[in-house]
Amino acid sequence: MIVNIAEAKAKLSKLVDMAYHGEKVVISKNNRPLVELVIYEPEGKRKLGLLKGKLTVPKNIMEEDPDINKMFYDSEDKKS
Repeated sequence: MIVNIAEAKAKLSKLVDMAYHGEKVVISKNNRPLVELVIYEPEGKRKLGLLKGKLTVPKNIMEEDPDINKMFYDSEDKKS
């Protein structure tokens, strides 16, 4: 079923019910399809610890790299 956006505003609850019961509902504007109403499907819960044991963190992770600091903090346009 293709419905103009103005009609969809007036009949939203009916259109939602139709989509919930399996009917394809497309909302259009100026006879051009814009969106389709679909049933919401939850993505499910995230699983914590998915990468446990698969990564190693280097012991020096918090140490600063002098070359990177030079790129950020040394400026070529310093005037002395």
